[in-house]
Amino acid sequence: MRVANLNGRATIVTDGGLVDVERASHGQFTHEVDSLISRIDDLAAWLATTSPRVTEEVSPEELLRSPGLGPVLTAPSQIFAIGVNYRAHAVEMGLTPPASPMVFTKFPSSIAGANAHIPIPSSSTDWEAELVVVVGKRGRDIAADDALSSIAGYCVGQDFSDRELQLRGTPAQFSLGKSHKNFAPVGPWITTRDEIDDPNDLQITCDINGHRYQDSTTGDMLFSVAELVSYLSTICELRPGDLIFTGSPHGVGQGQHPPVFLNAGDVIETSIAKLGSIRNVADQG
Repeated sequence: MRVANLNGRATIVTDGGLVDVERASHGQFTHEVDSLISRIDDLAAWLATTSPRVTEEVSPEELLRSPGLGPVLTAPSQIFAIGVNYRAHAVEMGLTPPASPMVFTKFPSSIAGANAHIPIPSSSTDWEAELVVVVGKRGRDIAADDALSSIAGYCVGQDFSDRELQLRGTPAQFSLGKSHKNFAPVGPWITTRDEIDDPNDLQITCDINGHRYQDSTTGDMLFSVAELVSYLSTICELRPGDLIFTGSPHGVGQGQHPPVFLNAGDVIETSIAKLGSIRNVADQG
């Protein structure tokens, strides 16, 4: 099942069209995507047994171009992000792979939709394609073997980074440099966990102006999705709607020789197999 935020309303995306959740269910489910996330399994069961009629005949491909396609969640209570979580990315950055997950945060005010324009605050604004986990169940101390069952689904994300701000001090600080306006676009929809057999077996790519810079698989992660969920839950209570940016593969702008950063007008297309694509345009900050 794919659930999008279209014009502020939870919408199921099918190959045959769109289903407005609240209207099709006659109020059994809310139109608010943030409130709906804790009931994602109930919604999937309802969809399977009810087979509701589409409320709008729009294809998934057409939906991707819609200006009304908003962020999959609008106000997550927590946004976790993982640094240096791909083997090849550690190599390109000349970093020693961490012994445990390197965790920072992106602040919720940086959340944006799949087609959001990205203000460029500095001449060293970088891209980082990422698989984003959407937490579906509240929990602490979740065992790795049980971690995937606590996930509502997955989506495509970008961890845009102001390298100048990120690396300004010693030691470097990450969170502010990764939390400018629209620096966390997520979308195009939530693909529920039952659609993904193995989140660590997905191709992930990022193209800038049609040139492919990032092309890898989530199998290159140092710490798997299940391991990340379990690790975070040993410290923080995970809550429905929390987001986990699981790290970026190699091919970021800072890792190029010489480095390449974003300019106004650049088009950033980020795709993950089975999850879809988001398309962002850089604007002058």
